[in-house]
Amino acid sequence: MSQKPDVTAFFDPRTWSVQYVVADPATGKCAIIDPVYDYDEKSGQTASTNADRILDFVQEKGLTVEWILDTHPHADHFSAAHYLKQKTGAPTAIGEKVVDVQKLWKGFYNWPDFPADGSQWDRLLADGDTFMVGSIPARVMFSPGHTLASITYVIGDAAFVHDTLFMPDSGTARADFPGGSAAALWASIQAILALPDDTRIFTGHDYQPGGREPLWESTVAEQKAKNSHMSKYLTEADYVAAREARDATLPMPKLILHALQVNTNGGRLPEPEANGTRYLKIPLDLLKGAPWG
Repeated sequence: MSQKPDVTAFFDPRTWSVQYVVADPATGKCAIIDPVYDYDEKSGQTASTNADRILDFVQEKGLTVEWILDTHPHADHFSAAHYLKQKTGAPTAIGEKVVDVQKLWKGFYNWPDFPADGSQWDRLLADGDTFMVGSIPARVMFSPGHTLASITYVIGDAAFVHDTLFMPDSGTARADFPGGSAAALWASIQAILALPDDTRIFTGHDYQPGGREPLWESTVAEQKAKNSHMSKYLTEADYVAAREARDATLPMPKLILHALQVNTNGGRLPEPEANGTRYLKIPLDLLKGAPWG
């Protein structure tokens, strides 16, 4: 790989999420990956603090936003994709299998009129699709398992893997959300680890094990050698058994029922009702059997 984008990470400690600006140094064009729109579940307040921090950086560096990309519909934070499109005019994109997630959650939320066709994004990306970030080629790898729709963006020598691999000391992502599959996640990770050893791996979350500083960058070689799951569970059967046993102990993310109704709609908040107030809709007893956290 000869082309190396400049990658700047923005860590959100509230959700342990990592947001990225991926820039082509030759042209000044960039993509924004997995931006966060702020939401406080205790007060119901929303804010654009994270997204505005990214916009300030883009302006300061004189960059032009060419893409706003999500890797999947997130379960632990709201996407700022729609907000950033309004601010920059850049097109939004996500994996084409988002329609399967939309259809699933359309039923969960009892939304008979919800358009589960992916029309909330400007482009739906399929496995193997290519595009450009400035002069740097980018391609899409379908990476399901964590969700039905998860994708990896390989931009130059950098792979944005979000909820597949974490940093080596944190292992791999859970696969027990509706539509998730530990076996599918195993296959997705194998495809990522088949990239060249010097490929830079950028993960989407860091939970700071042991209280260390947040980290988000590794390489394929480091992941193969040191990942606490992938270096230990060397067969699909062993990995799936360990992943499913671990997932059975994990409570659901605190924002999953809040976030999916925003993120399956491209990051759009619910429309205001007659009194001018927006309301989230939370189904009760939907995720039965999940550990209480």
